[in-house]
Amino acid sequence: MSTLAATSSLPTVAFIGGGNMASAIIGGLIRQGHPVGQIEVVEPYAPTREALLRNYGLTALPEAGPALQRARIVVWAVKPQTFKDAAAQARAHTADALHLSVAAGIRSDSLAQWLGSERIVRTMPNTPALVGKGMSAIYARPAVSAEERTQVEAILASTGEFLWVDAEKQLDAVTALSGSGPAYVFYFLEAMTRAGTAMGLSSQQAHQLAVGTFVGASELARRSDEPPAVLRERVTSKGGTTYAALTSLERDAVGESFVRAMQAAQQRAEELGDEFGN
Repeated sequence: MSTLAATSSLPTVAFIGGGNMASAIIGGLIRQGHPVGQIEVVEPYAPTREALLRNYGLTALPEAGPALQRARIVVWAVKPQTFKDAAAQARAHTADALHLSVAAGIRSDSLAQWLGSERIVRTMPNTPALVGKGMSAIYARPAVSAEERTQVEAILASTGEFLWVDAEKQLDAVTALSGSGPAYVFYFLEAMTRAGTAMGLSSQQAHQLAVGTFVGASELARRSDEPPAVLRERVTSKGGTTYAALTSLERDAVGESFVRAMQAAQQRAEELGDEFGN
């Protein structure tokens, strides 16, 4: 797991798609000193273009054009179902670029075919990138050079932490774990807040307590050399309140249900590659 400061030494970077994930990366790059003049964005949706101009001073293009030719790195931040069409529109202008995809499911074999390049990197980031606390996993095809890997690291480090995986198939598991993971956290936060309110706290109090607990527990897990199971046991006295709560969760098979839920997410990531990768 690594972090690395992005620098203004990066070449011109183009983004195909200017939505939340692209905005997170753009904002991170700018905060780390990457010049706005060395960023190109293609975004067909007018309100999103207006937001990019308002937030970053970027004038995004409504469609791919010759301006993309100056980009040495192209970040593909489009939905899986629109990727193939977007690639067809941009391909003539991005032949010499390194391609970095943040789209779930679409495999690098498909990207190489659509883009006419073997210099393909796939990554699976997550939405905490919006606040610089993202977690990304990265896979590169063999044609990607060591220098290009370093450039990808610099881009993603502007949004948080990252790690490399050796097998592309692992990205489906990454999608299920960290890519979709923030939604699982929000799901539990909702439930904890709802329970706290039902037990007599105000909604604001319950929310603050729940969020603060997740932040603190996550930081404790990050700093500790001990596995989560040991940390859990340390706050679980037999016959106590935590024991009662965990016994209830085990009786309801919440752990097993959670594993099945993540497996469903992994399966859907695989299906996206089959469904939209042809």
